[in-house]
Amino acid sequence: MKKLLLILLLLLVLGGGIVAWLLLGSGTAFSANKEYVYIRSNAANKQAVLDSLKANGIVSSPALFDWVAARMNYWSHIKPGKYEIDKGSSILTIVRILRNGRQTPVNLTINKLRTKEDFARMIGNRFETDSLEMIRFLNSADSLKTYDVDTVTALSLVLPDTYTYFWNSSPQTILKKMAEASNEFWTEERLQKATAHGLSKIEAYTLASIIEEETNKDADKGNIASVYLNRIHKGMPLQADPTIKFAMRNFALKRIYEKYLFVPSPYNTYRNKGLPPGPICTPGKNTLNAVLDAPSTDYLYFVASSKSLGSHDFSVTYEEHMQKARAYQSWLNRQDSIRKASQP
Repeated sequence: MKKLLLILLLLLVLGGGIVAWLLLGSGTAFSANKEYVYIRSNAANKQAVLDSLKANGIVSSPALFDWVAARMNYWSHIKPGKYEIDKGSSILTIVRILRNGRQTPVNLTINKLRTKEDFARMIGNRFETDSLEMIRFLNSADSLKTYDVDTVTALSLVLPDTYTYFWNSSPQTILKKMAEASNEFWTEERLQKATAHGLSKIEAYTLASIIEEETNKDADKGNIASVYLNRIHKGMPLQADPTIKFAMRNFALKRIYEKYLFVPSPYNTYRNKGLPPGPICTPGKNTLNAVLDAPSTDYLYFVASSKSLGSHDFSVTYEEHMQKARAYQSWLNRQDSIRKASQP
């Protein structure tokens, strides 16, 4: 009798050890350090979750996962999202992560974007929502009304930065956080600076977007802003080359030839006076501040410098400007000749 009891006890201990090993030992089947489980909002059901786990080789035993999930009442508490699973995680841990909705945050880093389509494509590549859904939101006047922008100025809400979301965030949620960050940037002091230049915050953003495309040299941005502000105040056309690229949707252009200046578009600042109807890219905060803190100058012209690569030469008179422009064109032609001569 004692022997039988001892055997039963050993079997219980052994069985308990096996159960503990199955529940608490490694339950992953992948070789990478981590993998991700994606549960879509329109497929938050048992079969979809099991299919995802199998298709991506997340768990070593889908049947055991199903058994544990049922006993932890997970199947009636499925939460959509993106979940990070570390290699070696136990089945019990994986079920807990999913049941508790411990989503992995998605960091979205915005640098320079030029069009709403670029923005929508980025969102579609990083989130559950696709680019078509995002562009529909950006093209809906009713959706944007809340943020005091329209379908042309929607990107003025987007400040280059890193934003943190969950993978299943909606277009509304994504834009709302960016709008909140924009409102934080536009302090009363900055709004007053824009007003002093005769600009609304959207106009200041639009001007900054042109300057962002004009140069990467921070030291020149304030003077370039002063040129455009002076032209606006004098009723002169801006004649900003980046707006031609935007109007043509050809951002690879290196030189703007005269034939390009006649493209019919409200963004063509050679044919239309004043600022274009909306931004032509998402400018950085430093460029926005350069506009707001633009110095008072008499400059009306600027051209890329032939003496210092990346810098600009500024002029008050057209005659002075043309001398500098001819020097730069000569430098460009020499560079073209050198490049052609070096080609086999």
